[in-house]
Amino acid sequence: MEKHQKFSLWYVLIGIWVVLIIQNMLIAFFSIQTIPYSKFLKLLKENKIIEVAITANKIQGKMKVDGAEGDKEALFRTIRVDPDLSELLEQHGVVFKGEIESTFVRDLLSWVIPVLLLAGVWYFVMKRLTGQQPGFMTIGKNKARIYMENELNVTFKDVAGVEEAKQELVEIIEFLKEPAKFTELGGKLPKGVLLVGPPGTGKTLLAKAVAGESHVPFFSMSGSEFVEMFVGLGAARVRDLFVQAKQKAPCIIFIDELDALGKARGM
Repeated sequence: MEKHQKFSLWYVLIGIWVVLIIQNMLIAFFSIQTIPYSKFLKLLKENKIIEVAITANKIQGKMKVDGAEGDKEALFRTIRVDPDLSELLEQHGVVFKGEIESTFVRDLLSWVIPVLLLAGVWYFVMKRLTGQQPGFMTIGKNKARIYMENELNVTFKDVAGVEEAKQELVEIIEFLKEPAKFTELGGKLPKGVLLVGPPGTGKTLLAKAVAGESHVPFFSMSGSEFVEMFVGLGAARVRDLFVQAKQKAPCIIFIDELDALGKARGM
């Protein structure tokens, strides 16, 4: 069966996750300077600490650094050791505040989880409404099962009890095998063949046998799959089905349960 690659939301989420991890690593590596706690105390006593944010185990903030054009500001962080730091900060006029300790994973999950929940709701709604694998790129795409000629091992030898139907379909097989023999004489292939009968009488098997005898691709789809809640979605699937069939021509399109379309229209 021919496989089609489909758009997946998981690829997008994984890509976002990887980008954020790389971004966090780059920011941590290039922007924030990690210094020993002893150096932090030395800078504090030299009045080179501008402001800090304090967590239970870490101190992070801005400090002054010497440069060719004078003092510049730089970000720093250090592991907190002294619990009685507030008095020393007040003595040197440093702006300080307490801060809840945060991790990258926690920050990431704080918005990834809502996004996943919304994606799950969207997935569920689209599946219920369209009856197909949800996704923006799959709306309007047909769900036909495609059997290539090398995948069909069914022939008329596998079909028994419908000799009259097989005799009528021989002409279709000959045309699919050697169309030039008919077109040179002005012959035209019938637009379609209507197979009528109760369930289980071999209509699908007979259609596959025609494709197997003709050595052409076989498209199989149910008529109920064309009936959808969205207006125009069924017609879009029909068009998409025939576009694919033209690319594989000559081929056979088999639509099972065709009466489902008539029932949906009130016929």
